[in-house]
Amino acid sequence: MKNNCLVIIGPTASGKTKLACQLAYHLNGEIISADARQVYKHLTIGTGKDLDEYIVNDKKINYHLIDIAEPGDQFYLHDFVRELKIAFNEVISKNKLPIICGGTGLYLDALQKDFSFTQIKENEILRKELEPFSKEELQKKLKSFKIEKLDKVDLDSKKRLIRAIEIASHLKNNETELITTELPYKPYYVGITIAAEERKESIYKRLIHRLNNGLIEEVEGLLKKGMNHERLQFLGLEYKFVSNYLQEKISKEELIILLSTAINQFSKRQMTWFRKMEKEGVKINWVDRNADIKKILEELDQKFDH
Repeated sequence: MKNNCLVIIGPTASGKTKLACQLAYHLNGEIISADARQVYKHLTIGTGKDLDEYIVNDKKINYHLIDIAEPGDQFYLHDFVRELKIAFNEVISKNKLPIICGGTGLYLDALQKDFSFTQIKENEILRKELEPFSKEELQKKLKSFKIEKLDKVDLDSKKRLIRAIEIASHLKNNETELITTELPYKPYYVGITIAAEERKESIYKRLIHRLNNGLIEEVEGLLKKGMNHERLQFLGLEYKFVSNYLQEKISKEELIILLSTAINQFSKRQMTWFRKMEKEGVKINWVDRNADIKKILEELDQKFDH
């Protein structure tokens, strides 16, 4: 199987953007972001868009799926699935290499898994109807639909059983939606490794740099544009903790301690997700964050023409 895209993954603060841009420069590629928060406009410092890294040796590297949604709107998984396919086809049509870069697990899963069901809207009436049912009753009800694609549902989760029944009842009346096209992606994965202590240090340094270079002002600007604290809390990490700081719920010192701890926990969850991907059969070619770009290019030489 010939690969048709390169995927750069790694925990936060491991240098994904930098490596992806360098590889794009050498391999005639364009970047497609797989980051759930970089899709939003005006969320620049807190999401680490690092747009200056998209210029390599005076050459501007094109990027996609960054700054495409309003920060007050919700960008769903099915929105990403749609936009990913559009961007992928656009890059391929220019005879360039799509380089997908990011650490949002579900977005990365969209390269391997069919998420067409995510477009099916929630049915609140049906949900209320199903709520009193026991797990066993829900399992029986789901089985009665005889939809093969829903066989892998977590039968121990009442929430997931209800969602599966919701999907099944929708598909019963809209059978055409069962037809899904084969995913066009044949990815080659490069994962960045970074020692735990180095990762902690990198996260802390990056946080201090962001705080000293406009992160708090960025959040204040979002509030002035009409965003509320509830939305900032939902956007998580930097936005959540700076929101707490601006509401005087925590001090500057607490902001640094609590936020760096939360980012470290997030990076551990990312690593757990990457291990899950490997267990599911995804081959990740791990490289050290300080690896020589020439060595990485030698490895990729046989995979991609450039």
